[in-house]
Amino acid sequence: MHGPAPAHAQPGPATWIRVLVLLTIATVLEVLTYAFESTLGALTAPILILFAIAKFVLVVAYYMHLKFDNRILTGIFAWGMLIAISIFAAMAALYHIYGQPLLTP
Repeated sequence: MHGPAPAHAQPGPATWIRVLVLLTIATVLEVLTYAFESTLGALTAPILILFAIAKFVLVVAYYMHLKFDNRILTGIFAWGMLIAISIFAAMAALYHIYGQPLLTP
């Protein structure tokens, strides 16, 4: 017979404030990236994609509590992100091959 599942330590207020600050900084940097789009040119889209991935990881890890759950759940979300990025990359390659810009700076 199995006993109750072991409880994991919940993050305290300091952790939530750190996550909030990191998400706020990432959002401000995203807005600044878009504001300097003409200067960054073709780097704008990859930079914004990296910020989106970082924010996705933070939200999934902390707000969905995956950091404290079974690793298989983290793997499921990582697999979904990998598939989404792969589809996006394939579509961008197809648009590039056939001469239709997918992302215009």
